[in-house]
Amino acid sequence: SAMLIVDSQVHLWNAGTPNPWHRQIPASSNDDLLAEMDAAGVDRAVILPPMWMGDTNDLSLEASLAHPESLSVLGLISLKDPASASKLEDWNNQPGMLGLRFTFSKPEEFTWLTDGSLEWLWAGAEQAGIPVMVMISGYLPQVAKIAENHPDLRLCIDHLGLVRGAIDDAAFADLPLLLALANYSNVVVKATSLPCYSTEAYPYPGLHSYIRQVYDAFGPARMFWGSDVTRLTCTYRECITLVTDELDWLSDADKELIMGRAICDWLGWDTAA
Repeated sequence: SAMLIVDSQVHLWNAGTPNPWHRQIPASSNDDLLAEMDAAGVDRAVILPPMWMGDTNDLSLEASLAHPESLSVLGLISLKDPASASKLEDWNNQPGMLGLRFTFSKPEEFTWLTDGSLEWLWAGAEQAGIPVMVMISGYLPQVAKIAENHPDLRLCIDHLGLVRGAIDDAAFADLPLLLALANYSNVVVKATSLPCYSTEAYPYPGLHSYIRQVYDAFGPARMFWGSDVTRLTCTYRECITLVTDELDWLSDADKELIMGRAICDWLGWDTAA
């Protein structure tokens, strides 16, 4: 059978102003997304509600409800609202919802990572069995502490924890810190939108050795391909073939995992559907 291809990161929006590195358009709908997926040969995608829409998951969940076989959601929850902790127990009972996703980018958010004020989140997600994705540049040692304190918490590091705003080798300055996290069996990584971190032309030869180091540390069952398609500097198809065609040290079984099976296993997203 053909390889199942699952994009571990896409965004939909119809309000707010996208971050400058995303397409500067007022809306990106599920119809737009599904058309692009279809053209590129992507079977499924995980929608992450973008932070510029505020703490709302409605648009993403509507898309997943309309297309449950191909779209699922890792949602946002307010980290400041005291009521958030009480929502965790039933979080994944929302149709289409498979987890949580947070972006840590502001000084106050980095403070929360280090001062213990998010203990309710890590403990609550661990208790409820909720997978958590984090975009977290510059604070990877803090992730080690969270992973160690919560061994059953399923934690995913988005964009390989690459240095925010950096490109080429400079983007990978923190890679040793990421690779050290492979020691925690509850930590996985998303190899998302990697072409955006290269000034080279396809197939981005400078990226290959870095991807190899991540593969050697985490293995194919703990690394997920993804595009963040509205941010791509290449075609959707090139983002796929970078992994499926250009990394000749990957076996077919490795590619099956990295390109889709592994994230479905991690999320508990039924692949028989």
